[in-house]
Amino acid sequence: MGDRTAFRTCPLCEALCGLELALDDAGTVTRVRGDAKDPFSMGFICPKGATLGSLDGDPDRLAEPLVRNGEEHAPIGWDEAFETVRDRLSDVIARHGRDSVAVYIGNPTAHSLAGPLYAGAIVKAIGTRNLFTASTADQMPKHVACGHMFGDPLAIPVPDLDRTDHLLMLGANPLESNGSLCSAPDFPGRLKAIRARGGKVVVVDPRRTRTAALADEHMFIRPGTDAFLLMALVHTLFAEDLVASPEHLDGRVNGLDELRALAVDFAPERVAETTGVEASTIRRTARELAAAGRAAVYGRIGTCTQAYGTLNSWLVDVLNVLTGNLDRPGGAMFPLPAHAPAYRRKKPFTTGRWRSRVRGLPEVNGELPVATLVDEIETPGEGQIKALITIGGNPALSAPNAARLDGALAGLEFMVSVDPYLNETTRHATVVLPPPRPVQTPHYDVALVGLAVRNYARYSPPIVPLPDGRPSESDILARLAVLASGTDGDPAALDEVIITSTLAKAATAGGSPVQGRDPDELRKMLDSGTPTEQRLDMMLRLGPYGDGFGADPSGLTLTKLRTEHPHGLDLGALEPRLEQVLCTTSGRVELCPSTFAAVVDRLHSALRAARPSNGMVLIGRRHLRSNNSWLHNLPELVRGSNTCTLQLNPADADRLGVTAGDSVRVVSRTGAVEAVAEPTDTVMPGVVSLPHGWGHDRPGTRTGVAHQHAGVNVNAVTDEREIDPLSGNAVFNGVPVTVEALAR
Repeated sequence: MGDRTAFRTCPLCEALCGLELALDDAGTVTRVRGDAKDPFSMGFICPKGATLGSLDGDPDRLAEPLVRNGEEHAPIGWDEAFETVRDRLSDVIARHGRDSVAVYIGNPTAHSLAGPLYAGAIVKAIGTRNLFTASTADQMPKHVACGHMFGDPLAIPVPDLDRTDHLLMLGANPLESNGSLCSAPDFPGRLKAIRARGGKVVVVDPRRTRTAALADEHMFIRPGTDAFLLMALVHTLFAEDLVASPEHLDGRVNGLDELRALAVDFAPERVAETTGVEASTIRRTARELAAAGRAAVYGRIGTCTQAYGTLNSWLVDVLNVLTGNLDRPGGAMFPLPAHAPAYRRKKPFTTGRWRSRVRGLPEVNGELPVATLVDEIETPGEGQIKALITIGGNPALSAPNAARLDGALAGLEFMVSVDPYLNETTRHATVVLPPPRPVQTPHYDVALVGLAVRNYARYSPPIVPLPDGRPSESDILARLAVLASGTDGDPAALDEVIITSTLAKAATAGGSPVQGRDPDELRKMLDSGTPTEQRLDMMLRLGPYGDGFGADPSGLTLTKLRTEHPHGLDLGALEPRLEQVLCTTSGRVELCPSTFAAVVDRLHSALRAARPSNGMVLIGRRHLRSNNSWLHNLPELVRGSNTCTLQLNPADADRLGVTAGDSVRVVSRTGAVEAVAEPTDTVMPGVVSLPHGWGHDRPGTRTGVAHQHAGVNVNAVTDEREIDPLSGNAVFNGVPVTVEALAR
């Protein structure tokens, strides 16, 4: 028999590309290419997606649970593994309390169906306040900004790429990241299309990235100074009477006068020296943004992972409002995901409902900053973290001052990790529970379709069945939640509780498509598949395109999505929906939240301070064939130009007496790393750059390819003390360092 063909969504980044897989009789992936019939990606595929077969068949991928005996990990049966978790976890809770158990949720979890559906249940079952995620090493400033402006931290406007005439991007490199907080297959093609229809793309970045090289204009900016540039753009719009008065925002915005007053002191001439961007360039940029027929401002990780991350994220959308481009075709718009019920109203956003024990850092979005996880593990006293559950992720590499956290993990009383690899973090785990291979796992992008530049839905059922006795990823997480609650019942009971309670609430909610109906009858109508599929079917039926459990026979169900749209379903271009999104106390967009206005004083103080330092500052960077640390065990993705070098400007290299290939030492408050120098004029003077996610030289791991291409961990020199105070986000860009040439 020959190869068979199957289709699924790529789970390796935020682009949501459709894949066409060829598999042999044994279920091995023999070929991967783009799904030409996917209405969103239309056959586009990147180097990461092309290696899904290699990831699926990676011989280092764990197929059975492991338990740690001393310094070694040995195989253990699934029942024995869960019994160990139950006994050890309950023992820690009995002796130290529920806050002694922490949960860390990593980046890969957002690229799964099971993670968003079950991870929260684990946290709730434990009853701990010690939740940490990759969000505070990435995008938390955007959540905080949108929470205060719109009332909902998940209401993140994305640039309407396919209809805009002018795109201003700060700290974003989608030609290598494939997009982030903006899901768009073939981001490069979409940028080229803007230019082809006569539009303009402008990139602001301390590096001339591949994205910047494609753009019409690239502005170098000193790392960590984006807030000054953005404030100067706001100042110019007010000073030159360029603020738009669009009818669709009339009477729906608060704080315009307060914002005008805040921006008075940030004239382009005042911020030019701080940012490294000439005043004339700032004024021209503001004028072009205001004059464009349809424009969008988009800031990404470079703007989030710095000391002014939340101010940056806020000011990006302030500019979208002031130019009349918020919630407008071609501007910044709010996607409408198929699984999110539009009738559900959320409470207005707030932060600081509790604080971290050691540093007193406020809770944001239900979690604490990952920068303080190590403090909570190392510091004795009531509430000290004694046990940790990790779900995906690799904080021993990805957290600031990762070496300190790595050492702290070794001192935990108990640790359980849900992860397919024995990596730098999971090597410390008492028990490792590996999820199945990608082709054995269903997929629906719960987290990411809410950030897509077109409304879109696609369900990918498992392609290869699970072996007898092998739990699915959903089964693993559901059972962890049950065990964490102190019971040992059927994991399917968790799904049943969630389904019945959701249907009961929907039946009584105003505006619900099933208001007044019998929840028991609704329950009988759900998909006959797994409990996870039944939950997804329920979400789709209650969603904005759903059938309302028969109320709209033409509406969406999981069965219809699976059988009639195996390549995905295009639900149309983004449409204005600000009225549905807003849930602030005032019911309006809060353009100048008092929380942000108070922090602007930090910008004033920095402007009054001395001239910019002549010292070096460190930034990260991304490679096209890399996604943090979890794709470094594939030979296809670690060879060639995917190298862990220290990029620096040729002028700085000459000053240090460094040439290409020389070894250099990078030193900060937290430590030092040695790397190979790569002089390049793509980096502005005074800036050095190391890629993130490397440092695979630790003992006790089982990732052979990654170990052979270890690289150095940039987070040995980032500082866990430095955070954005409004969001708790770690500072990875603009880190003060010294660079020394080593003897040749």
